[in-house]
Amino acid sequence: MAECADGGCATPHSCAPSDAGSTGCGPSQESCCTSLEVPCGAYYRTYTNDGSGATGEANPAAISGFRLDKYLVTVGRFRQFLTAWNGGSGYTPLAGSGKHTHLNGGNGLANSGTQGSYETGWLASYNSNVVPTNQNLITCNAQYTTWTVAPGSQETFPMNCVNWYEAYAFCIWDGGFLPSEAEFEYASAGGNQQREYPWGSKSPGTANQYAIYGCNYGSDAGNCTGVTNIAPVGTAALGAGLWGQLDLVGNLFEWNLDVSVPYVDPCTDCAYLPGTAGPVIRGGDFQSAAAPNLVSSYRNEGIYATDREQANGFRCARTP
Repeated sequence: MAECADGGCATPHSCAPSDAGSTGCGPSQESCCTSLEVPCGAYYRTYTNDGSGATGEANPAAISGFRLDKYLVTVGRFRQFLTAWNGGSGYTPLAGSGKHTHLNGGNGLANSGTQGSYETGWLASYNSNVVPTNQNLITCNAQYTTWTVAPGSQETFPMNCVNWYEAYAFCIWDGGFLPSEAEFEYASAGGNQQREYPWGSKSPGTANQYAIYGCNYGSDAGNCTGVTNIAPVGTAALGAGLWGQLDLVGNLFEWNLDVSVPYVDPCTDCAYLPGTAGPVIRGGDFQSAAAPNLVSSYRNEGIYATDREQANGFRCARTP
């Protein structure tokens, strides 16, 4: 199955078959490929907000409109990608694909790493890092991996143990692209509302209504014992962001497109690419012990693009 052209598909490839993990997501049991509009706007990437308004504002960014998937990529959706990849003998992204083609006359995001340059898109040298074998997906952490060799009861769980290259390749194949860090935070912050958490300033509590964190989910609530502490996507239904996306914080950290460096100003539809630093992950995960790790402005750094972690998942962005 070929990748979709110009960042869009009528139906994303991962949801073309009506299999488990492509439908039945969230409180309304809808398509797991639901993608929601995020309008253009501006905000500050650095800020704090305890509910009384944003303070300490710095690093302004302007964002053009785009769509961001409502849910993290599920096990069932990723299973479709593995069929297309077929052990490395099938699908790999075309060189240059995966750009935000709706920006800058098709050139994509402005590259903060090199003034006057833009997104490179997928590089052929990335192909060798796309190795989502059963062994790699399970042995990342057998206690916590959501992947199963055969379809089972975890098809609507968020896919973890995927490295950055595989997340990027999946989104390209599925008709989208990885969101930039600025785009992801913008959606989580509610744009210029610059919310403390995606849903506002109310404490997330420990009842799994707003976010899945602190191993509060599962029969051993409060104790980290295994995959039972990870929830099906969209379980924390009260935690929706301003534009409807769920699990923007909690459940799994999420791969972003950018490498992890200090913010570069100004930022108008920007990303820092490529570079020697590891990619950024954002959003907190099911093990995050403290609510401060869930705030929309929190960044997690110090990882590598080849890392496979039980804490890391992803979602795709798409053209508006």
